Amino acid sequence: MPVSPFHQDSYNKHADWYKNTFPSPEKKHEVLNRFIKYSGSINHWLQSIFFDSLKPFLIDKEKIWMTLGDAYGHDAAFLLKSGVKQVIATDLSTDLLEISKKLGLITEYKSENAESILMEDNSVDYILCKESYHHFPRPYAALYEMIRVANHGFIVIEPQDPISRMSPLLFITNILEKLSPGMINKIWKNRFSYEPVGNYVYKVSEREFEKYAAALNLPCIAVKQLNPNFWFLGCEKIQAKNTNHKFMAIQIKKFFRDMLTKFGLAPSQTLCIAVFKTTPSPELRRALKKDGYKLTDIPHNPYL
Repeated sequence: MPVSPFHQDSYNKHADWYKNTFPSPEKKHEVLNRFIKYSGSINHWLQSIFFDSLKPFLIDKEKIWMTLGDAYGHDAAFLLKSGVKQVIATDLSTDLLEISKKLGLITEYKSENAESILMEDNSVDYILCKESYHHFPRPYAALYEMIRVANHGFIVIEPQDPISRMSPLLFITNILEKLSPGMINKIWKNRFSYEPVGNYVYKVSEREFEKYAAALNLPCIAVKQLNPNFWFLGCEKIQAKNTNHKFMAIQIKKFFRDMLTKFGLAPSQTLCIAVFKTTPSPELRRALKKDGYKLTDIPHNPYL
């Protein structure tokens, strides 16, 4: 009996994950209602750090958006609440998306594999892939699909690969590998990090996307550094109020991490990376810079 390729096994496992985790309609409703109920929680506040980075792109509410790996429909729901007229929520499994639509959180949904999108070229304006890219077994296949389907570009929000950002960390890694090849794995615990659903956690780097854009002769990328990873079990039940000592502790930790990132002493936890297929307008460029994005214009390939 032939063995199916790993990436196909990965798709199947991811598609079944939410069915197995929330097997009944009651469980599915429960998890979605939980997010609605705790909308003012610490978890909600941490998620808002991701979503706030999208605001420069929301100047034009008429643009058509698609979300990838949006299992609960939360990403699409944010865009709709922000005034975007049309958002298509997609995931391998649509079980939860179906309920999200019934609850009025989203308006459209469909099943899509990010590495093989069924939509036509340039069929949406922007694609948002938030905290899903690291699940893909063939992530670069997804990048090529996103730039094919998007008319203006796509946005990926993912944990940053710290080694690629900090040259001292790369230097230390090289030295340790020379001294003892196995030593680095004992120190760098999440070098090969996997999640229960079965995926390797594929972290990203600015340079990686810069090269991707240059290879495809794309005009520009924009990158914003974020520090939102202070989640803890039960934070979805605790209100994000300054009177709460746990929330205040997170704010203090985030402040110091932001300072280290600002002065280049530590890499940010997460990157919000926008890859443009068309040259961003002067208005969008101003909005991105004001919001803390670093814009890199890619030189046009002189041999084309």
